[in-house]
Amino acid sequence: MTATDTRTILSAKSAVTPRAKRNRGDLGFTIWGIAVLVFLFLPIAVVVVYSFNVGRLLTSFTQFGFDSFAAIVTNEVVRNAVLISVQTGFLAAVLASVLGTLAGIAMARHPGKWVWWFLVLLLLVSVTPEIVDAVALLPWLVTLGQDWGIAFFNNGIFRLVIGHSLFSIAVVSYLVRARLIGLDAQLEEASADLYAPPLTTFRRVTLPLAMPAVLAGFLLSFTLSLDNTVIAAFVSVAGSTPWPVYILGAVRTGLRPEIAAVSTIMLLLTLIALAVVAIVLKRAGDSAADIARTMAGG
Repeated sequence: MTATDTRTILSAKSAVTPRAKRNRGDLGFTIWGIAVLVFLFLPIAVVVVYSFNVGRLLTSFTQFGFDSFAAIVTNEVVRNAVLISVQTGFLAAVLASVLGTLAGIAMARHPGKWVWWFLVLLLLVSVTPEIVDAVALLPWLVTLGQDWGIAFFNNGIFRLVIGHSLFSIAVVSYLVRARLIGLDAQLEEASADLYAPPLTTFRRVTLPLAMPAVLAGFLLSFTLSLDNTVIAAFVSVAGSTPWPVYILGAVRTGLRPEIAAVSTIMLLLTLIALAVVAIVLKRAGDSAADIARTMAGG
């Protein structure tokens, strides 16, 4: 073997080795990622599997069946808790969509120094821990309802809607601003040039342009309300116990299969809503980068 052949073989080995190392590294990261996903989602999978348990306790799988899913209809307490959660989520989503849409349009179409201060306020709402919001809301709602005699604030549904819509308003504002800030305002200016009143321009031009973000914000607000436990546990009153608070109370006495069954239904409802959000944003041309940029004030 000549010196030239030896150098050729060594150069080939040196070229293959980094590629092999990269392949081993990629395989290691893939295995690690799969392990993390299994660790995170395995408990959810266990709950879904045990929702088909016909036994008396959730932790003891006795027999496969669908009897537990009937509790959402036959069990009055479970049915009321689910209905309160759905009703609260819908009303909170409506309130958040209305206020968040108006705020997002104002930030996108009327920029100024006030926008940065308002974004700081929205960011504070977004990053404040829910326990802080709950502790602050409880005495305030009691003061308004009991001390000042405003009857609305004694209503459990009304309290839950107020508490659940705080974070959602910020989310809708971000989405609407991100949607409109990337669109030219010439259509709205053309509508004004054609002597359309401001309300007509808003209804027939601005709102249709922002509608994908409004719909996405509505669905996100609904899903956020469904699993809001901390604020709901603080502000709810007797007779208006939502589903997460019901589960929290059931943990102390022992989980039954119907809790897993109803939770599976709520999970499916949440996944459907999130899928619709993804489809709407994708068709509207909005990207995650746009949303992140507007949340940062860009």
